[in-house]
Amino acid sequence: MSTPTPSIPTGSWVLVTGATGFIASHVVRQFLQRGYKVRGTARNLDQASWLIERHFKSYYESYSFQIVLVPDLSVPGAFDEAVKGMSAIAHVAAITSFDPDPNKVIPPSISGIQAIMCAATSEPLVKEVLFTSSMIAVTLPSWTDTTFRVGRDTWNDHVMELAAAPPPYDYSNSMYAYAAGKVAAEKEVWRWTEENKPKFTINVICPFGVLGEPLHKKHVDTPANWVTTIFKGAKDQLDAFPANFFSDVGDLATVHVAAILDPDVKNARLYVWGHRTHWNDFLTTIRRIRPHREFIEDWPSPRYLSMYTDQFESLELLRKWGGKDGWKALETSITECVKSEYFPS
Repeated sequence: MSTPTPSIPTGSWVLVTGATGFIASHVVRQFLQRGYKVRGTARNLDQASWLIERHFKSYYESYSFQIVLVPDLSVPGAFDEAVKGMSAIAHVAAITSFDPDPNKVIPPSISGIQAIMCAATSEPLVKEVLFTSSMIAVTLPSWTDTTFRVGRDTWNDHVMELAAAPPPYDYSNSMYAYAAGKVAAEKEVWRWTEENKPKFTINVICPFGVLGEPLHKKHVDTPANWVTTIFKGAKDQLDAFPANFFSDVGDLATVHVAAILDPDVKNARLYVWGHRTHWNDFLTTIRRIRPHREFIEDWPSPRYLSMYTDQFESLELLRKWGGKDGWKALETSITECVKSEYFPS
């Protein structure tokens, strides 16, 4: 398979925000493997040192990888220094405080977008900017009997109303506030783009659930790792989201890289949902990997999500830039997670 001509040449610098995160760390790795130089941002440099020590030391020593401090991504000018000399930006970082007060989540989510956009505008080398949004900005999961299609212009506006319920705010409002922040952030991307018409290309990726190989123990311990949740037998949490879509983190990272490097991808809202799944599908694989361990029982009457979307453009990028004919098998992604050195035995 011939390699397409990229929008930025090999050896160019790419800024990846939130570089220690599960998704972002894989985006960093794939750019480095393709011959690009990467500057990652982190809120705490000491807590980001594992990127160099455990994974990217050779790139660091050859001046192809560096980490810079951005302690608060919502502050005006937060990225002004980090963006200097960059040809592309993958803005993967997000507000993840899970504060139940939407007034403490939505405004900084918007100002964070404005900060990275203004920084990108100030750097003449920037040609590509990619934002990692979320399925939760698009819609809430649905288990109704009626199927519905999620399209380019589908938005989770209802969650904005839910999050805006009057105070006092308790923990139950945390997810609504988080989701509302995601909606507000992505809408700000498109509003800013329409109003300012920047010289660089803008694209957005909206992933659903993500699993696969962790690059650090914190990627296992996070509540977002549903394999860990199953191992803990936390049925109350699992019952809240019994069915989902899941893609492999490596596939998702490839689509991130492709959305930046492919010159034909412009103004795209890419859905990376992967496979339609239920926790029973996870349990089948997990029991095979750990046959001597007891797990929670299967759900007696599993129901899958009734929503669907067109993933053709994302799959085409995966084929074109990753040489793959489809999403990595769910069983493989689960296995790579459980057999990781970071997963508890």
